[in-house]
Amino acid sequence: MKPFLSKQYAKIITTASVVILLFNNTANAQINSDYSQYMDNLTPVNAAYSLLDKAGSLNTVVRKQFTGIPGAPTTVLFNANLPVESIGGTIGAIVKNDGIGNQNLTDVNLFFAKSVQLTTQNFLAVSLNAGVRRFVVDNTSLSPYADPTFPYDVRETRPNLGFGVMFYSSKYYIGLSLPTLTINQLGSSETDNNNTNFRSTYYLTGAYLATLNEDVKFKPATLIAVTNSLPVRVNVSGTFYLKEMLGLGANYLRDGDGSQFAGIVSFNFSSVRLGYSYQFSGASSGLVVANNAIHEVTLNYRFGNTSGTPKLL
Repeated sequence: MKPFLSKQYAKIITTASVVILLFNNTANAQINSDYSQYMDNLTPVNAAYSLLDKAGSLNTVVRKQFTGIPGAPTTVLFNANLPVESIGGTIGAIVKNDGIGNQNLTDVNLFFAKSVQLTTQNFLAVSLNAGVRRFVVDNTSLSPYADPTFPYDVRETRPNLGFGVMFYSSKYYIGLSLPTLTINQLGSSETDNNNTNFRSTYYLTGAYLATLNEDVKFKPATLIAVTNSLPVRVNVSGTFYLKEMLGLGANYLRDGDGSQFAGIVSFNFSSVRLGYSYQFSGASSGLVVANNAIHEVTLNYRFGNTSGTPKLL
């Protein structure tokens, strides 16, 4: 009996430690997690971005934080889209799951995007998405005993709407979006007193693809996230593409008083892109030392009208 109890209490202590770290530092930023390689797959943030490519695509992002600690923040993201050439549009789906300790947030959305040609080179795209958000707090997983500290589980499902607008050409894009406008507040029964409820986030995005010479291209990009009552999150990145195949880049994230850096490498082909990033904290506080290992892997597959060249913008 004693070894069993020891294992159970060890599990409680470990999970509680992760949750304390999380909510003491960046709770909402973790649940509404951004990803370092946003500049190569922006559709989950702004579905209008899917119109920049005439090919269909399947895209996956796996992001693991606090590596080596049970219950660590983990994000799994999948999105797919198909072109509807007859109307200059796209249709697609976005599925995202964020897990932190005993908490889990899942988003499932379908989207439609349509573009209008403004000039010879410039377009305006608009997207709408609709789906559901499901929030689960599994307090019973912390202990097999009745514990007044964790009195009940939370399982809530709410409808979700979103929109996106984007101006773009073959060289740039500028976008504004609200991908998760939750109809009813999520997590209210669990977190009203802890101020960890979920809020809608606006995203401002932009990028430009510059040709430096016949072998080198450079793409600066930015993603700014604005959430009510939370610090503004600012991502700034730059990527060099060598012969359009090898991408070497870096990303800087400013989130309130904290900052993070990421190194990014990608291999780009006409149909497949494989990317990896390693993100680490710019703070010296011992509290965020565990946040120094944030690994992110992306895999993108394009099909149909790929034009035989990699997609860089």
